[in-house]
Amino acid sequence: MISDAELVDHARAVRERAYAPYSRFKVGAAILDERGRIHVGCNVENAAYPLGVCAEASAISAMVSQGAKTIVRIAILGGGAEVEPCTPCGGCRQAISEFAGDETRVLLIDEKGGVASYRVAEILPMAFRLKS
Repeated sequence: MISDAELVDHARAVRERAYAPYSRFKVGAAILDERGRIHVGCNVENAAYPLGVCAEASAISAMVSQGAKTIVRIAILGGGAEVEPCTPCGGCRQAISEFAGDETRVLLIDEKGGVASYRVAEILPMAFRLKS
């Protein structure tokens, strides 16, 4: 079983590979899927800033491209020179909710540098979902 600390370590490592020359705000995300595999992603900016790819969207794309469909847990780290509290943007909250349930845990660095755990329903109350 992958621990919270292990998932955070994966997000921290991929954050170092982020391409953020314009904002200088690097973000890394690590997803644990339903098969127990980890998928990572980092933010990638471009000269048409602010167009780019968020770390969460990058990790979700990696997960889907490997055939997984469910986020069991996700860790997100971001910041300038140092890691600081970084919550997902609205678009990424919606994307996370597409592949996660309301009780899925989202791990974030808190104000004291520790890992805080939130449920998807807490970071995106009343999420928009289409019913099939």
